[in-house]
Amino acid sequence: MDNLQTALLFSAYISLFLFGMARLSSTVQRLMTARVRDYIRYAVRKPFNGILTGIFATVLLQSSTATSVITIGMVGAGLITFFHSLGIILGADIGTSLTVQLVVWKLNKLSPVFIIAGALAWILARGKWKRIGEATFYFGVMFLGLTLTAETAAPFRDSGLWARYYGEFKNPLIGFIAGAVFTGAVHSSLIPISILAILAQQGLVDLQASIPVVLGANLGTTVTAVMASFVSSMSARRSAAAHFVFKIAGAGTALVFLPAFLWLLENMSSDVAQQIALGHVLLNIGIVAVFTPLLKPFAKMIEKALPGNEEDLPLWPEFLDENCIAQDPKAALECVRKELTRQAVLAGRMARDSMSLLTEYNPGKKKNVFYLELVQDNLRTSIIGYLCRLSNDSLSENLSRKLFAYTAMTDDIERIGDHCVNLSELAQRKKDDDIEFSEPAYAELAEIRRLNLQSIADVVTILEKGGKGEMLAINEREEKIDIAVWIAREKHLERFHKKLCQTEAGPVFVEMLVNLERISDHCQNIAEHVAASDAAWQPVSKTPVISL
Repeated sequence: MDNLQTALLFSAYISLFLFGMARLSSTVQRLMTARVRDYIRYAVRKPFNGILTGIFATVLLQSSTATSVITIGMVGAGLITFFHSLGIILGADIGTSLTVQLVVWKLNKLSPVFIIAGALAWILARGKWKRIGEATFYFGVMFLGLTLTAETAAPFRDSGLWARYYGEFKNPLIGFIAGAVFTGAVHSSLIPISILAILAQQGLVDLQASIPVVLGANLGTTVTAVMASFVSSMSARRSAAAHFVFKIAGAGTALVFLPAFLWLLENMSSDVAQQIALGHVLLNIGIVAVFTPLLKPFAKMIEKALPGNEEDLPLWPEFLDENCIAQDPKAALECVRKELTRQAVLAGRMARDSMSLLTEYNPGKKKNVFYLELVQDNLRTSIIGYLCRLSNDSLSENLSRKLFAYTAMTDDIERIGDHCVNLSELAQRKKDDDIEFSEPAYAELAEIRRLNLQSIADVVTILEKGGKGEMLAINEREEKIDIAVWIAREKHLERFHKKLCQTEAGPVFVEMLVNLERISDHCQNIAEHVAASDAAWQPVSKTPVISL
């Protein structure tokens, strides 16, 4: 009975460690969102910068898997290229090994300090510091779980049952497979390697049995990224495949030369826990050292093995020339017009992806919408800043009109992106709650979607080359969409009272209609701004919106 209780406590404390790590990762991801574009800017310049970014992100997220999945998602969305993702993926695995070193240094003994300090900041602080307090609290919980696991594991030393099962792991191949399978199941190599370090501190494992598990864990960490790539683009699948090749090459080589690897580790330290941590560090540093100089030919090899077109969506403005601000304000505004066109094309892509989720949910497309929103936010900030610098110069009345119109336009386009994000989140809620719409409801959404996509396409046209006909068409379409939304709401209310649809479907359906209508409103606003920016055209008169 004592053995059973010990085993249950051991499992419970490992679960506490898992909970702390998962919550820490999600909290830090929310905290980092506003700075993601800065990390990407740093990462895409050189592979070495990407390695540093991967290390830094993984130390913060406490999971190389989380870093790899985020990176592959960005590749799938076109934010970074397949080639530039390789450095981040290589660096992510070094970041995980640094966390294991913290366990070896027994930083987990300070877990009460992190929990108390984090809890106080979480409760008393406001804004960013509140989030930092939350992250610190979960960091402490994670290490508290490890501390309790170590204390609970001590009685296993005298257990015949432990000795029998542990003896099975003396076979390097079994240990390798066990490490890979366990890591693939829990989606983190940090968990099994940290537990090994803790058990080594209690004298429960030795180096010979532990290193094969470490090698298998390094391979198992690719499972989540590979699964995530299945619902993404060809570039994302290439990044996942490269990650797998990195790992299988490193782990396979170390396994073949296992006696020499063990000899090296034994001569570097006499402490088994430190040897395990060093084995993890050296393996990943070795992978980085071998593959970094070969990234270009390696990338070409992966591209040949997985052929297909790569869509690269630049995160940063392509047309905003700083020299034009002082030299030629008219040319500077032309630069802004071109960037607005690119921003509108991006909004069209977000609209197509988010609206397709309303009928057929795809997690890969939802991630694309999220990542593309980062680009939208960045473009809007860059365009606004460019226009502010331009406004410091003396402009003619006509150029001033354009400047004010372009300022409003970039905000409207960015708002279209916000509503696309809302639609994708509603689609996920519909999927998670197993909500189904009636066939008439799907038909109503399809018609409003069709009209909206036409309006966004016309927005791109008028930004590229003007077009009074397209502006009038957007205005007429806005009236049709207002009427269609009103009719859809009334018909849905009728279906609800006749019990022809699920009760839970009502709020979700209505929210979708509201966001679709707002997208149309912003398209009409843009058409009006384009007309107002040119004195030769009269602004399009706004059709009164039907009160809903």
